[in-house]
Amino acid sequence: MIDGKRIAVVVPAYNEAVLLPETLAGIPGFVDRVYVVDDASTDATAERARAAAASDARVVLVSHDRNRGVGAAIVSGYRRAIEERVDVTCVMAADNQMDPAELPALVEPVVAGEVDYAKANRLFSGQAWELIPHSRYLGNAVLSLLTKIASGYWHVADSQAGYTAIALPVLESLDLGRVYPRYGFPNDMLVHLNVWNARVRDMPSRPIYNVGETSGIRLHHVVPRISWLLTRAFFWRMKEKYVIRDFHPLVFFYGLGMLLFFAGLGLGISEIVLRALGNVIPTATSVLIALLLIFGVQFSLFAMWFDMESNKELR
Repeated sequence: MIDGKRIAVVVPAYNEAVLLPETLAGIPGFVDRVYVVDDASTDATAERARAAAASDARVVLVSHDRNRGVGAAIVSGYRRAIEERVDVTCVMAADNQMDPAELPALVEPVVAGEVDYAKANRLFSGQAWELIPHSRYLGNAVLSLLTKIASGYWHVADSQAGYTAIALPVLESLDLGRVYPRYGFPNDMLVHLNVWNARVRDMPSRPIYNVGETSGIRLHHVVPRISWLLTRAFFWRMKEKYVIRDFHPLVFFYGLGMLLFFAGLGLGISEIVLRALGNVIPTATSVLIALLLIFGVQFSLFAMWFDMESNKELR
């Protein structure tokens, strides 16, 4: 408990029998409840969680009957926190890659009511490039950029960081059943938070790797999947936030920008094909294509700027 506010930690776990005990042992004493969500592990994860619960009354095991994904595991923990009226609910991975010493800095702004959602940002440190595997760093950079566009939180980076804290009122307002249940959960969560105008802040975090963790993430599968998820989430946010809940003209800028850009792109591809087949293309057509592409980019950039201005107070 901090300043009279109850604190919980959700620990999603899938085949983390080796590192789970060390992760649980490091959770600070001010935490009132620890929800270990076993996502149908095939190793001894559940047994290790039960052993921890036997020696620590704060630990509660929540079990899935089948593997549903890390996002679904977090949602199961969130639902338990809502049932027990926990004021601030955090998320820590079970692989001991999140420093428990950073938990107070993550929780305190939420407890104080300064923000609704705090998340770690491992890119604040100048050591990120040296400590994070380069392929994952680059994949994170691409997804962070796409998440900025999709979510409207232009001041937030390191979108894949799952070390977070959220206030109960905001958690209750979210439709948790709609949030993506697998690896893209943190990205989609930001989109949903923005629709509710939740204040989000990044907190500096130290990257931790090579502590015995294993990763089943394959970037060539994950990046395209999450990119498509963010594309759909972007259009959903535009509809929910800027059309249904409160109209904003940026939707016209985005719509016109995309229309002009893709029209120019389509004509440009057609021109290249026709030239390759030996046809002569009028100069006016080339000028039209250039204008379509330029105006399409300009309208899209104006829309991004409007979106940034609309969300600049949400930090």
